[in-house]
Amino acid sequence: MENRLRTLRRTRGMTQQQLADTAEVSRQTVIAIEAGRFNPSVLLAFRLAKALGVTIEDIFIFEG
Repeated sequence: MENRLRTLRRTRGMTQQQLADTAEVSRQTVIAIEAGRFNPSVLLAFRLAKALGVTIEDIFIFEG
């Protein structure tokens, strides 16, 4: 699954640490998601979307 997390985070002027703190995860989790090495749970996807003020569909691109 592809994602636009890095782009959306940078557009909002957030660091990886700021996003991690807001979403209550580690910075390493944000790094892994941005690199496409980790697909988050639905709960984490919602927390990331809320932290960025977007929908889950704005962040994650499902190609099934």
